[in-house]
Amino acid sequence: NLSSWDIDQMLSESNEYDHGVNTFSPEGRIYQIEYAIQAIKLGSTAIGIKTNEGVVLAAERRLPSPLMIPSSLEKVMEIDGHVGCVLSGLVADARTLVDHARVETQNHRFTFNESMTVKSIAQSISDLAINFGEGDGSKRKPMARPYGVSLLIAGIDKNGPALFQTDPSGNYMDWTARAIGPASEGAQSFLQENYFSTITMEEAEKLALKTLKAVMEEKIKKDNVELCSVRLPSKKFEIHDSEYVQRILSTLNQQKTLFPCLKANSHKK
Repeated sequence: NLSSWDIDQMLSESNEYDHGVNTFSPEGRIYQIEYAIQAIKLGSTAIGIKTNEGVVLAAERRLPSPLMIPSSLEKVMEIDGHVGCVLSGLVADARTLVDHARVETQNHRFTFNESMTVKSIAQSISDLAINFGEGDGSKRKPMARPYGVSLLIAGIDKNGPALFQTDPSGNYMDWTARAIGPASEGAQSFLQENYFSTITMEEAEKLALKTLKAVMEEKIKKDNVELCSVRLPSKKFEIHDSEYVQRILSTLNQQKTLFPCLKANSHKK
């Protein structure tokens, strides 16, 4: 049996590695990054679905009070005319990353006279996300801790529709359908069961809202969810208003199943 001294010694060693944002533990872990990833689960659930026609993003709005104006809770952000994102985690951290991405896209357009690809935008955000720590005195670090936010970045570029996820570890991944946030596990399973490769934009919008409806604690309404999309041929990122969302929710309430065509297309996953 471990004595109280042994336990105190183990806890003190663990706390030592907890406090260092640039220090690996003996197991090869950086605890501060893991804690930042846990902070994402304190946010709200967000969904991204890529189709052959474009990309759909949807996000839950968690209103702390009925007196709060829903539009003031920002979960969707435009990065450039052809790309935007939804977030889960700390909104202030997301603003810092998105502002950086906006500057990068405008610099790229000014320098090369073309739109920045979605992959390059995701890489630029991830480069900033991993650039944290105390610094070495020669260069100021933009953040003394990891960014506690994950982004789903959607857009259309010369390579077609694209959906990328970033996280506090500096990784960025390409997805066809992805859920982030506190209910991400259940939402991701729902997407895996219902997504198919030939899904249309209209079906993707319904699937995104249906997924949120399945995992949200509160009843889904037009004021506690946001929906946006970017589609061909316009390649323009568009944030839809609450009336647009309400029309889709009305069709979901009228349907006993998700879509009439889902079962028929299930073999195309």
